[in-house]
Amino acid sequence: MTRLVCRPLAPVVGDLAGNQRRVLETLATLSTAGADVIVLPELVTSGYVFTSQREAASCALAADGPELAQWSAALTGDTVAVAGFAERAPDGRLFNSAALVDAGGVRAVHRKAHLWDREKLFFAPGSHPAPVVETAFGRLAVMICYDLEFPEYTRQAALAGADMLAVPVNWPLVPRPTGERPPEVVIGQAAARVNRMVVACCDRVGTERGQEWTEGTTVIGADGWVLASGGPGSAEDGVWADVDLTAGRAKALTEHADLFADRRPDLYGA
Repeated sequence: MTRLVCRPLAPVVGDLAGNQRRVLETLATLSTAGADVIVLPELVTSGYVFTSQREAASCALAADGPELAQWSAALTGDTVAVAGFAERAPDGRLFNSAALVDAGGVRAVHRKAHLWDREKLFFAPGSHPAPVVETAFGRLAVMICYDLEFPEYTRQAALAGADMLAVPVNWPLVPRPTGERPPEVVIGQAAARVNRMVVACCDRVGTERGQEWTEGTTVIGADGWVLASGGPGSAEDGVWADVDLTAGRAKALTEHADLFADRRPDLYGA
């Protein structure tokens, strides 16, 4: 079994040093505590509610810079971590990105392909499928928040062999009927169930410039059922779950039903 933890944090816009310190402390603490896979929120190094592109640019990091190298140095053993950051590309463009790192360095960087609302004022969209990385615990794919809401994109990762989607998110609070799960969690459950892969969504906490968040951190099993979730109280210890990341590789549902073998791409494309 793999020890998976999502740790909600409350980054502060523009406080790069403070945000980075909190990330490093979190990674070191959780790795030492026995976490195999760690997922942190979207844009955890910068905050989210920018007022201008200049402000966003002032919070951006290079993917090959010292900050992400420090993430790797904070990890021990085979621990893998996924966390979001504002990326400054070599050509000057800004991306809403997430990195997958281990003690050996940065293994992959995903640039958010589906930008939500005002993100389009500050960031360029990514132009590649979600990376799928072989780790000591299974094959991890990385997406960011709104990416999860496009079933073509999540299916693409599953077809590429992903055992798990690691999804840093910042979910703005939206109305929902009493007793219902957040809509984004319902979408995550569907993505998990129709692809038989684990989905781990790490939301942020706190209020930022008047924006409230869902605080809906959730780990979903490959069968689509929620394994663990947490609200504001989960920020201290994180949301932990023991999962078998490889259990979903068998796509057969019954003797005669198979999620992937029964696909009809001749009807709806590859």
